[in-house]
Amino acid sequence: MKEKKTIYKLSKRSEPPVLRESVVAGIGRVVTVRDAKAHLSALLEWVSAGHELTITSDGKPKARLVSIATSRPRKLFVGMGDYLSKQPIHRGPTAEEIIRAERDSRP
Repeated sequence: MKEKKTIYKLSKRSEPPVLRESVVAGIGRVVTVRDAKAHLSALLEWVSAGHELTITSDGKPKARLVSIATSRPRKLFVGMGDYLSKQPIHRGPTAEEIIRAERDSRP
């Protein structure tokens, strides 16, 4: 017996069927793990349209689905350049000169 395949076609404004029955809490749309597993492809399409979704287990939030396009860009670390530019320039002997002098001083 063949399984019936469910194909979800979503427009930008429609919600997956599981979201119509979901709860809108203070943290946004909430869906249980079981419902998320059953409707994952539809939920991914909905999230990719710019929405956020929280997945709960035992009534506690466990994960949040967020579109990659809407996530915050990473902060560029520029601290070392300023730090290194303020360091004094070393004008002593090179490492090779120090090692050669130490080897030459041995008996």
